[in-house]
Amino acid sequence: MILGSRKHSKKRDAILGLIRATETHPGAQWVYDQLKPSIPDLSLGTVYRNIAIFKEEGLVESVGVVSGEERFDADTSPHPHAVCKKCGKVTDLSEEVQAELIRNFSVNIPGFSIDKRNTVFYGICMECNEETAALGR
Repeated sequence: MILGSRKHSKKRDAILGLIRATETHPGAQWVYDQLKPSIPDLSLGTVYRNIAIFKEEGLVESVGVVSGEERFDADTSPHPHAVCKKCGKVTDLSEEVQAELIRNFSVNIPGFSIDKRNTVFYGICMECNEETAALGR
């Protein structure tokens, strides 16, 4: 069952459960496409409305817009992502990479207390690099 003050809903539970069950950082369209066969009366609007509720309640975080679609992560702990500009793959960076980033990019802003961060790196993933190299480009 979903946390928060919202009314219990099987659709809401299915949407959140799917986002929590994947590491692909899905968008609303992907969630809709996955659930529609098992929930025939599901609408894309229902998916968007419920994701907005999850964001408001802190159950999911927005990774940002990738290839024209907002993508989401159920892991709401502070952690950086890498986004492939070619295929749109979103990857959580390892704890080792996170530790290195914190060591190298610690910032003290005078008169400002940081309580949240969202770090996203953009580039080309290994698979796309290998594909490009194989094509001789």
